[in-house]
Amino acid sequence: MNYESMSNTAIGAELGNRLEQLRLDRNLTQQMLADEIGITAKSYRQLVAGGGKLENMIAALRALNALEQLDNFLPAAPPSPLEQLKLRGKQRQRARTTTYKTALASTTDGIEEPGLDW
Repeated sequence: MNYESMSNTAIGAELGNRLEQLRLDRNLTQQMLADEIGITAKSYRQLVAGGGKLENMIAALRALNALEQLDNFLPAAPPSPLEQLKLRGKQRQRARTTTYKTALASTTDGIEEPGLDW
């Protein structure tokens, strides 16, 4: 379906048609579903026609046990490539070795030779 060529009202009506199909698949009347979500039958018909509140659409999906459809409707956005690069910089890049002075102290018991600074 090409949503780019559709008006906002037409897209709302398409979502309403899909909601109506879910209701019919569950074998519920409009009045039964409207009562379950706490709205009037007229408000439900407005929802199916592409109007109504998003809150009522969510309540209808909940009543029809179809809330997982929201992931298809508006999936969670993955982190941006720039964010991934920023996080990548925080990852450990290499192992740490002991410092020279620590290694020298452990091998010579703290005695340093004069003139050697490495």
